[in-house]
Amino acid sequence: MVQLILTFAIFVALVIPAGNYLYCVASDKKTIMDRFADPVDRCIYRICKIDKDKGMNWKTYAVALMVTNMVMMLAGYAVLRIQSLPVFNPNGISGMETTLSFNTIISFMTNTNLQHYAGETGMSYLSQMLVVTFMMFMAAGSGYAACIAFIRGLAGASRDNVGNFYKDLVRITTRVLIPFSFTVTLLLIWQGVPQNLGSDIVVETLDGMRQVIATGPVATLESIKHIGTNGGGFLGANSATPIENPTILSNMIELYSMMILPGACVITFGKMIKDRKQPAKTKNAAVPLSARLFGREGRSLFLAMTLLFAISLSVCYRSELRGNPMTDSLGVIQNGSMEGKETRFGIEQSAMFTATTTSFTTGSVNNMHDTLTPMGGFAALLNMMLNVVFGGKGTGLMNMLMYAILAVFICGLMIGRTPEYLGKKIEGKEMKLVALCIIIHPLLVLSFSALTVSVQAGLSSVTNPGFHGLSQILYEFASSAANNGSGFEGLADNTAFWNITTGFVMLAGRYFPIVLQLAVAGSLMKKQFVSESSGSLHTDGIPFAVILVFVVYIFAALTFFPALALGPVAEHLTLWS
Repeated sequence: MVQLILTFAIFVALVIPAGNYLYCVASDKKTIMDRFADPVDRCIYRICKIDKDKGMNWKTYAVALMVTNMVMMLAGYAVLRIQSLPVFNPNGISGMETTLSFNTIISFMTNTNLQHYAGETGMSYLSQMLVVTFMMFMAAGSGYAACIAFIRGLAGASRDNVGNFYKDLVRITTRVLIPFSFTVTLLLIWQGVPQNLGSDIVVETLDGMRQVIATGPVATLESIKHIGTNGGGFLGANSATPIENPTILSNMIELYSMMILPGACVITFGKMIKDRKQPAKTKNAAVPLSARLFGREGRSLFLAMTLLFAISLSVCYRSELRGNPMTDSLGVIQNGSMEGKETRFGIEQSAMFTATTTSFTTGSVNNMHDTLTPMGGFAALLNMMLNVVFGGKGTGLMNMLMYAILAVFICGLMIGRTPEYLGKKIEGKEMKLVALCIIIHPLLVLSFSALTVSVQAGLSSVTNPGFHGLSQILYEFASSAANNGSGFEGLADNTAFWNITTGFVMLAGRYFPIVLQLAVAGSLMKKQFVSESSGSLHTDGIPFAVILVFVVYIFAALTFFPALALGPVAEHLTLWS
């Protein structure tokens, strides 16, 4: 437990300066990277004919984001189909099949990185670099840009200008994603992660067998896959293989890489709001340290996310530590459940990685989630169903803010007054948009899971009958809808049915919420600020953080509990009966 607590404490220490830096980038303030990034930015603006000073309303911003992403999807799909050409293809990888190409390009452009293929045998180096690595930068940049625009709308500095999408995308890429990824790449190479363009290495093992060891531009992909909370992997076994994650130090580097920017977004939010909700506070009033570090509004959201993360980590760690009673009854005594885990990481760091990758919606794995104990899998599955536990690429914060508005509305009804959030009245239009945004996620997960268990094309891919088979189905669609990308790999998912259904779920789970969230911001930014009164609900302290946690869990129970009861919960009760 000391190891886990210390890991999270280091994260908090790292996320504060990262949040301050991201705030400077988002607010167009001076940064240490301007000297190097400004010439690159000007070159991009000139080539692409971008007017960086032209503001956009929320509709124009959303259209610019989606059109840009769709053009990249079409170009990436073409590359996957012709990757058999002898260009950066020393291993002779053939072109990708139609439905798999459809699923893969959607997966990487929506920041999901769900993989229905093994990277070492399914993609050429050209595709790994030009499609996978490039899309990881653009998908993460698009998500962060949408988040910044959303915060601008809530801050209300303008009535009809949430920024310029192209400028936000360029600045976030050149000042955040590229320098952070470059640093992590060097650290991973230092720890032994390969970075080359050579063909696979064939070696003779000690027992006389031949083994193929995959190499390639691994470190560059690993860095942005974690920095951008993308997930996926150069290899099919992902970060569980020593090629992608060779040491405990590389494991810690990858952990912090996927945690740092989602946490930084919360601090950026707190600082961009600038306490405009409480104008009556004087400059001489004492400001608590937490408010100075996270912003008054940011600290309550950070605390709520931390509570949700701590609960999921505790459930996963405790369950894996208890082990499997079936193996114990067979005389195979272990210190916990080590099935599917690397001995160099153990139960502690495997549980930490599992909770982190599903909370921060990264999708990278350092152990096989299909081999988790039922309640360990339950914790991972619930994180993706909640989709607000820090989350990734800025969308986690936006999802949590939807629940914050819902919590304010519910509390307002309880005390009989018009709810307010950040100094703006929450009325019928905003609540309809919020309700629709929140309901999309469970609708996608549960409706497509129901479709799968109703048709033979879906059931034929389930490799485990009964409770665990249902958990596999739920996990695949929860991972797709949450744009996470990890999977219960016991599912035989490279079929036309799974490629097409998960492709549509990834598209809807990514773009519908972003458009609705920008619409909420566009509606609120047009409203006048209202003065705080004695009846106003304070949303910047511990009580509101606790309320927020309860609202999130209550909504999850109302939507997902019946399905969870039939899957991991029933499997756990059967196993321990």
